[in-house]
Amino acid sequence: MIAFPQLLQLLTGHDVAFVIVGGVAAVIHGSSRLTQDLDVVYERTPENLLRLENALAEQAPYLRGAPPGLPFEWSAATLQNGLNFTLETRLGALDLLGEIVGGGKYENLIQRSDEIEIFGVRCRCLDLPTLIETKRAAGRPKDFEAIAELKVILEEDKKR
Repeated sequence: MIAFPQLLQLLTGHDVAFVIVGGVAAVIHGSSRLTQDLDVVYERTPENLLRLENALAEQAPYLRGAPPGLPFEWSAATLQNGLNFTLETRLGALDLLGEIVGGGKYENLIQRSDEIEIFGVRCRCLDLPTLIETKRAAGRPKDFEAIAELKVILEEDKKR
């Protein structure tokens, strides 16, 4: 089970620069679908990588699905040397994405995101049209199912 409020508070409390994407972004926009992880695109500057390292250090981040005992060093250097990390933490599943298909990197997405307040935390969430684009580009069956619902939500938003 994921502790969304605590995970978001942890990231924002350490001033990590990120944009919420994926299933949580869909729920924020009104989707009824359930999600079991938090997907974020993170800024890849050395300063932000260090903030990410510090934010999650006490949460025992480990590669989700990796065999137990596989050596994994949680550090800014590890983040710098990789791009996308699917992690399990003490607070639940967190996907740290350096970039996403159909949307690109943090620098591209920040301009296509909105500042929101969720669980008493101010952060950025991918806007609905861009979320639909990224789900279409990902091309997974579960994304195509979500697109239909998100398009209806977008049309309803336009009517308001």
